[in-house]
Amino acid sequence: MSSVLSGSGVLIDGVWRDATTGGSLTVVDPSTGAPGDPVQAAGAGEVEEAVAVARTAHRDGRWRELPPIERGRLMAAAAAELRGQAAALAGAIAAGSGMPEAFARFVEVPLAAEALEFFAGLCARDVGAVLPFNPGVAPGEYLAFTLAEPAGPAALITPWNFPLLIPAWKAAAALAAGCPAILKPAPQAPRSGAALAAALERAGLPAGTIQVLSGGDDVGKALVDHPEVPVVSFTGSTPAGRQVAAAAGARLKRVALELGGKSPQVVFADADLDQAAAACLFGSFWHAGQVCQASGRVLVAREVYGAFSERLAAGAARLRVGSAHDPATDVGPLREGAHLPEVLAVVDGARTEGARLLAGGRGWSDGGAFMEPTVLADVHPGMDVAQRELFAPVCALIPFDGEDEAVRLANATEFGLAAGVWTADLKRGLRLARRIESGIVWLNSYLLLSAVAPVSPQRSSGLAAELGADALHPYQTRKTVVVDLNPETARFF
Repeated sequence: MSSVLSGSGVLIDGVWRDATTGGSLTVVDPSTGAPGDPVQAAGAGEVEEAVAVARTAHRDGRWRELPPIERGRLMAAAAAELRGQAAALAGAIAAGSGMPEAFARFVEVPLAAEALEFFAGLCARDVGAVLPFNPGVAPGEYLAFTLAEPAGPAALITPWNFPLLIPAWKAAAALAAGCPAILKPAPQAPRSGAALAAALERAGLPAGTIQVLSGGDDVGKALVDHPEVPVVSFTGSTPAGRQVAAAAGARLKRVALELGGKSPQVVFADADLDQAAAACLFGSFWHAGQVCQASGRVLVAREVYGAFSERLAAGAARLRVGSAHDPATDVGPLREGAHLPEVLAVVDGARTEGARLLAGGRGWSDGGAFMEPTVLADVHPGMDVAQRELFAPVCALIPFDGEDEAVRLANATEFGLAAGVWTADLKRGLRLARRIESGIVWLNSYLLLSAVAPVSPQRSSGLAAELGADALHPYQTRKTVVVDLNPETARFF
């Protein structure tokens, strides 16, 4: 695949090809509403072929039996290629997801490359451990150790909002564990995932190690249901994740789920309000709020509630809304235009229930669907706007009195993905980091991610870690080997 703009979205056994059972996808640019060139899509036949190839690749060891240093070198080479294609990749990301090109180029592409580089270094790391094995019923001398082995072909089902980064996170972990990977990118933004696989192929991965099946929900369902796919990693909405978990559970598959969130930022009276407001702007409105870890709720100590609200509202009013391809854009379009009326209805409903509109509140369609960064004050924690993951640039401000109420409000949601705490009191910040139920907590910062740091979602936000060495676990099985070193084997009969 010579370009990220290629029309092929099906890679099977090292060959980019036309679909025979799937057809094609039309990718609509969310900034303009204009359709791009069609992308080849998989169907039931391609799913069967790809799974058969992955199963063979797993059994013949063409990837997992390469020297770990060689596997890591190939992954690092693919990372270098992503960095070299940053401009072209950013254009494809913007055209698929609506993320402003500047953010795609300087945030998503480098983080995707970093993931490949980090997991490249783990190819030889997690190989097992020696155990202090000495059974009481048969004392003596034994050697016992565990082997961390690749679980088998892994289906990677990824969303549209980070169409390069999330495929890179999942593919890097699966490959580091030694698993062949079958990537199913989102149908709204398939080209970036295909570009990732192309970079890995050009780096020298054996055919069949990474495959791509662009397509709709039917392709993802077929992979989840397939008896020869023992591992499923899915990122998407919580309702969809529950369906994936139920289907995978019926076959006792290994599952990793990164799902929805309604993440809080908690601002205490002793915080630097200017820095906290800047971080809440970014956490709430980056990528038009279409981020799983977006801070849709900001909890503010009542003593500074007015002063902080003014800062946040003024900052929101300064942000520029526009095309993802415009270098001046801060907030791009909503990926799904049909979602805009639903979001506006939630905002209007909150105002009817007593919330005050401090900034934004307006949405419009101009080729794409756009919405002003919206700040609502005096939101009650039970309101729909405070509970629902909106995937839109809407921030709900909620006052609190004291540390205990801050914790209660932070946890007053079904989700447990991320949180931020702003305070000059380090002890209090660390107390809240322990008490807030989420996969990651930032103190006096927000939305800073690195491949080295795991995010392990809680409650309805998912299962298993994304990132860090812990991300290898869903792709590995643990086998214990016990060797009896005694002159005579213990006898019980």
